[in-house]
Amino acid sequence: MTDSTVLARQANDPTFPTLWDELQWRGLIHVSTDADELKALFEGDPITYYCGFDPTAPSLHLGNLVQLLLLRRIQLKGHAPLGLVGGSTGLVGDPKPTAERTLNDRETVAEWVGYLGSQISKFLDFSGKNPARLVNNLDWTQPMSAIDFLREIGKHFRVGTMLKKDAVSARLNSESGISYTEFSYQVLQALDFLELYRQYGCVLQTGGSDQWGNLTSGTDLIHKVEGVSAHAIGTPLITNSDGTKFGKSEGNAVWLDPNLTSPYAMYQFWLNTLDADVIDRLKVFTFLTRAEIEALAAQVEAEPARREAQRTLAWQVTALVHGDAAADAVVAASAALFGNGDLFALDAETVAGATAELPQAHISADTLVTSALVESGLCSSLSDARRAIQQGGVSINNEAVASETDVVGDRTLAGGVSILRRGKKTLAALIIGK
Repeated sequence: MTDSTVLARQANDPTFPTLWDELQWRGLIHVSTDADELKALFEGDPITYYCGFDPTAPSLHLGNLVQLLLLRRIQLKGHAPLGLVGGSTGLVGDPKPTAERTLNDRETVAEWVGYLGSQISKFLDFSGKNPARLVNNLDWTQPMSAIDFLREIGKHFRVGTMLKKDAVSARLNSESGISYTEFSYQVLQALDFLELYRQYGCVLQTGGSDQWGNLTSGTDLIHKVEGVSAHAIGTPLITNSDGTKFGKSEGNAVWLDPNLTSPYAMYQFWLNTLDADVIDRLKVFTFLTRAEIEALAAQVEAEPARREAQRTLAWQVTALVHGDAAADAVVAASAALFGNGDLFALDAETVAGATAELPQAHISADTLVTSALVESGLCSSLSDARRAIQQGGVSINNEAVASETDVVGDRTLAGGVSILRRGKKTLAALIIGK
C-alpha cells in the first residue's frame, strides 16, 4: 500500500525553472536522448513513461530506489508513470558483466513478480489525474510465438549493432562468453518499449546508465516500426567517494523489504554515510529542497561532528521506504541502545532489528555478568570482565552493574533480549533462556 503521508509531503523544488534543471542539479542525468526535447516534454502536456524492474530477487534494493524516485519526481510534474515488472524478462535475465545468470524457475519468478509489484506501489501515486499503473511484460510476450517474435521483432535488429552493446561486448571478451538467451535480452526489452508505446503512448524509458544499450534498443525499434521518436534517460551508477560500491552493507545488498533489511539496519546504513557523500545522497534520495540541502551542506562544513546531514538523510530515507512510524522507532532505538532513551518502550520488532548485527550470547538469567561479558565477546577473560565492572563501565538494559557477583537477571526487553554494554559504544545482545 502507498503511504499517503509520505507521498503527501513529496514535491519538486519550485525554485528550479524546469524539472530538467532540478534533475540535473540532483545528479540524476548521466546520459539521455535529446536533452532539449526532454526538457520540453516535461514542461508540456502529460506524457506516459516507464521503468522496468526484473524479479531476479524477492525484493528491490537501493539501486532500484533511484529509479523509483526518478519516476516519482516526473509524476509530480503531472506525467503518468508505468511500473513494469518483468515477468518474462525475469525468466531470461539481463547479461551480467562477468558470468551467466542462474535462471530461476517459473513459480519463483511469478512469486517475486508479486513482491516487486507491491514494493513499486509504495512509491508512486495510483490515484488522481495522472495515476501510475503496474504492468507485466509476460502479458504480451507469453502469447507471442517464437516465429512471430523473429518475424515481427527480430528482423529489425542487426547483429553487428547488438554485439557493440556494452553488456554484450563485455561478456564476449570474458571467459564465460554469452548465451543466445542473454544475448536476446535487449530485443525483449525493446519489445516492451514498443508494446507500451502502442498500448499507452509511452514515449520515455528510464534506467541505469549501465542499461543504456537496452534503453536505446527500444527507442530504435519504435523509430523503425512506428516512425516516431521515443526517449531514454540513463541515471548514473552511484559509487562512494572512497571507491567502494554503493548500496552494500557488510557485503550484502540493502533491500527495501524489511524482512531482508530491517528498518534499523536501513537507518544505520544511511547514518554511516561519509561526509564526502552525504550531500549527493540527499539530492538523489530525498525530496528536501535545494535550500534545505545547501543548509545541511554548510553544517557539514562547519560542524561535521554533529552529523546533522547524516541523521536527516537516515530518517528521510527510512521514512520513505518504511514509513514515519518505523523511522521514529529506529531513532528511538538508536538513542536507547546508547543510554539516551527507554529500552523497555521498544517493541519486539524494533528490538530484533536493532540487535540483529550485535554479538549474541545465549545464557540463563542466573549467569554472572562477568561470564556474560566473556561469552558475548565484550571481554577477553573473567579478570578483564571484573576490571570493567569495577571501573563502572558495564550496564544491562542501561542499568549499571554494581558488583562482579551480580547476575544477568530475567528482566528482558520485548522479545526476550537484554542489552549488555561495555563502555559507551560496545554492545552485545543476551538471549535469556530458562
